[in-house]
Amino acid sequence: MYLIAPPLVGELETFSSMPESFRRREPSAWADANRGGAVADSFLEGPVFDAAGNLYVCDIPWGRVFKINPNGEWTLIVEYDGEPNGMKFVAPGKLLVADYKNGLMLLDIDDGCVTPYLQRRNSERFKGVNDLVFDAKGNLYFTDQGQSGLHDPSGRLYRLKPGGELDLLLSNIPSPNGVALSPDGHVLYLAVTRGNCVWRVPLLPDGSVSKVGQFFTSYGPSGPDGLAVDEMGNLVVANPGLGYVWLLNPRAEPVMVWRSPLGTSTTNVAFAGEDRRVLYCTESVSGSILRTTLPHAGVPLHRRA
Repeated sequence: MYLIAPPLVGELETFSSMPESFRRREPSAWADANRGGAVADSFLEGPVFDAAGNLYVCDIPWGRVFKINPNGEWTLIVEYDGEPNGMKFVAPGKLLVADYKNGLMLLDIDDGCVTPYLQRRNSERFKGVNDLVFDAKGNLYFTDQGQSGLHDPSGRLYRLKPGGELDLLLSNIPSPNGVALSPDGHVLYLAVTRGNCVWRVPLLPDGSVSKVGQFFTSYGPSGPDGLAVDEMGNLVVANPGLGYVWLLNPRAEPVMVWRSPLGTSTTNVAFAGEDRRVLYCTESVSGSILRTTLPHAGVPLHRRA
């Protein structure tokens, strides 16, 4: 018996799939470590839109970033020696990339030049950065996942201030992944993939965090990945392993769920469209972009102040 109404169920539609000419059907070091050695012709994550409505996604195993125009046509922006994952615009034409292999990198989309932004903390390499988000003050929050999990809960959450000060906020996370901020910026939501849950991280006025709690608990072989928030404070959760995208209300109750028609690797999400109500989702294994329309607009993304 449901104490709350069961969530509405829908299916995501396919917007565009990677053209065959870009698919790399050969072994990779990334696939050996993360896909059990299976050949991964691509693995898409990090969707982000520019002001013209172009979608940018990264292809982790092959170190590539693509632009997909509103008609679904693909252009290769860059291929480099890295493993790009999450991306956000830091300025027009400049993408800040969470690169598992290299740390934080800066991509100029006009010339395809990739340069270091922040590669180490106190001369120590990161475990493997994953995703990132800016707040209204220009603070950058990013996750450092590596191969952490329940066996090794040592993943980290960092904040990089506009002046360059780097704060370690959490260091006990079993696989920190996607991050998103509440509309007022007072709460950070943190996907904990191998803990199969989402944490709620209050951001206090003095810059510290306290009373971090488990906001949502999922199930299945792989937990929450990418996150986004709408203007009503609802949380969107991409859940690979299930092939779901959840819409949770501010009490973490599922009110809607969309299923992938192409597989179970729904990884990252981003809002777009003139009213910011169209939600796009990477389906990583199939190399596809899915989408649906949500009831409310996504919160606008901030950039470096």
